[in-house]
Amino acid sequence: MKRWTRWQDWVAVAAGLYAVLATMWTTPRTGASVSMTVVLGILMIAAAVWSLAAPGLVSMEWILAAIGALLFLSPWFGSFAGSAGPAWTAWICGGVGVVAGLWALAPAEKAHHATPGGHRAAHA
Repeated sequence: MKRWTRWQDWVAVAAGLYAVLATMWTTPRTGASVSMTVVLGILMIAAAVWSLAAPGLVSMEWILAAIGALLFLSPWFGSFAGSAGPAWTAWICGGVGVVAGLWALAPAEKAHHATPGGHRAAHA
């Protein structure tokens, strides 16, 4: 698979970017909701971009799904589940991150095994 072409990772980039930017217009803006959503959104963007740059790196898809799960759970960890705007942003963007990360596992596995030199070259 070519670099920068996996649509699942682009969807995760968009979800992470929305999570980061949504902190500007969702209310109420509590310290926990803003900081957790921004940090996890940036981490989601970074993991998705890294996965786009290295399409055979299967571990990044797992990391992307884990970050999405953390973003999904952040309203309960950060005690802002009662704030509809920030909570729904985290739940939707986190869910999208989990689904995109898991959906990209099969293409990442395929790209991993298609590297020149076989399986050992991917780990060198």
